[in-house]
Amino acid sequence: MDLVDLGRSFLKGHKTTRLDSVAQKVGKLHISALPAAGYTLQTGFAGVVSSNFAFYTSEHSQANLSNILTSITYSQYKQIIFPVQANIWTKGNKYNIVTDWRYLQYPSLTYGLGGNTSSDSGYNINYSYIRLHQAVLRAVTRDLYVGLGYDLDYYWNISEIDPPPGKTDFQRYGLTKTEKSSGVSLHLQYDDRRNAINPENGTYFSASYRPNFTFLGSDNNWQSLIVDTREYIRFPSTTHNVLAFWSYDWLTLGSGNPPYLSLPSTGWDPYSNTGRGYIQGRYRSKNMLYLESEYRFGILNNGLLGGVLFANAQSFSDPNTGQYNYIQPGWGGGIRISLNKFSRTNLCIDYGWGLHGSGGFFVNLGEVF
Repeated sequence: MDLVDLGRSFLKGHKTTRLDSVAQKVGKLHISALPAAGYTLQTGFAGVVSSNFAFYTSEHSQANLSNILTSITYSQYKQIIFPVQANIWTKGNKYNIVTDWRYLQYPSLTYGLGGNTSSDSGYNINYSYIRLHQAVLRAVTRDLYVGLGYDLDYYWNISEIDPPPGKTDFQRYGLTKTEKSSGVSLHLQYDDRRNAINPENGTYFSASYRPNFTFLGSDNNWQSLIVDTREYIRFPSTTHNVLAFWSYDWLTLGSGNPPYLSLPSTGWDPYSNTGRGYIQGRYRSKNMLYLESEYRFGILNNGLLGGVLFANAQSFSDPNTGQYNYIQPGWGGGIRISLNKFSRTNLCIDYGWGLHGSGGFFVNLGEVF
């Protein structure tokens, strides 16, 4: 059962749940949409309309589920957040087209550089942001892909609002009104999950190398490497419960310096999910190591309601020595409400805790990882 079945039973008196005998028919859209008001650490109270479109491009049993996720958010902090993110598989899983486009008007907090900044060191910054990341990967053998992409990150109208006395880390690092990074990206990916929205088993590995060049419009030359690894295990094997692991390592290579707002930072992975228990941007530096585990379990036998327990740890390099001197743990739990049983899309509502009194709600359409 999902929320549509529940609504039908209340509003129209239907006593049976919907059946989908052609769930994998090419071009059939499974739509999950959610208008809502809510609260998260980074947005405060916000109104949001979020949609997930899932579909297959092949009918064979090993076809991967494609999905497009978009939303529009306006928050009490006068933030505007408009992402369009897609993971599309062509027929026979031959190509994987990965899209991450977004526009942000984003008053938010920054806490300076390093992996152990004080919880009371945060102050407001404001900026506008356009992100255009596009990649196309081709299968070289089953479930293994290589590809190329282009990544543009452009920030403008950057300003500090009521910064603390003295020189801030942002100013020391290089505060300017605009920041621009432009570069190609090289991708290596292994993915034997058939449903990336809510995997029940499988392995995902991705390595993305991005050199940025001034001749492409970047402010300076710098390089990054992101290694994203995930493992999903049914536990116990006779159930739909899943024990999931996630490692996300975001590294700056060589001697180049990314712009301040493009540095690895808590909650700035593509879906803003690292570091549950801490506000987005809580820690920032040139290198980030991250590890998380989550146990997903059913609560109701009809599948409408489930739960999760999670724990994570993040560590950022010291801006002067490059050493990883501190580990910041996070932990918590949440509920899962089935929005679309055919694409297995859940509404995810979590509460996470971190050190030094950090904590708050985290909401997603689709699993966190």
